[in-house]
Amino acid sequence: MRDEFRADLQIVSQLLVDMAEGVRAAMRQATRGLLTADREASEAVIARDAEIDDLYRHVEERVCDLLARQAPVASDLRAMITALHVAADLERMGDLADHVAKTALRRHPSPAVPAELRPVFTDMAAIADRMAEKIGSVLAKPDAALAAELDGDDDAMDDLHKSLFGVLLGDDWPYGVETAIDATLLGRFYERFADHAVNAGEHVVYLITGENSPTAS
Repeated sequence: MRDEFRADLQIVSQLLVDMAEGVRAAMRQATRGLLTADREASEAVIARDAEIDDLYRHVEERVCDLLARQAPVASDLRAMITALHVAADLERMGDLADHVAKTALRRHPSPAVPAELRPVFTDMAAIADRMAEKIGSVLAKPDAALAAELDGDDDAMDDLHKSLFGVLLGDDWPYGVETAIDATLLGRFYERFADHAVNAGEHVVYLITGENSPTAS
């Protein structure tokens, strides 16, 4: 019975790794669609969002089944709770990549981001990609130190988010209200993607240490 539980738990872990890889690929592709007006890239992100949702449902179903059949306690129960929380954060990260792709499509064939803002969004995307990569790594091989690095990455994302507002609120902003709204929403999508990555990392730390971060949600 114990070997069966461990095998099922490994399946859940692999599903989470697959989700992390999926959301990382989605945000990378969404960014390409955003910055280069690549319609096919944006459409592919939207089409594949259902795959991430399906993985999320599989995690929920397997965890609920394990809870019902095995009635886990202590560290095993902690692993089940962590899996549910992490899956929810990853699913939301996939949704945020989807939002970026949809914003790009609304402006196609024109770029959704003016040239002046491309450097900041390029940097935001790089941080998002790095954070998603770290989440995949700590899910494949739990590492509290690596998970803790996500807080620093999130601070860098927040700094870029603030710098974006500095440009949008400047007196010399030439692109009008609609473009400013799009840029504001896009900045929020990347910033929230990072927040959910931090949440997922904090849940992994909880799994390893048994100590719940006061900022985890």
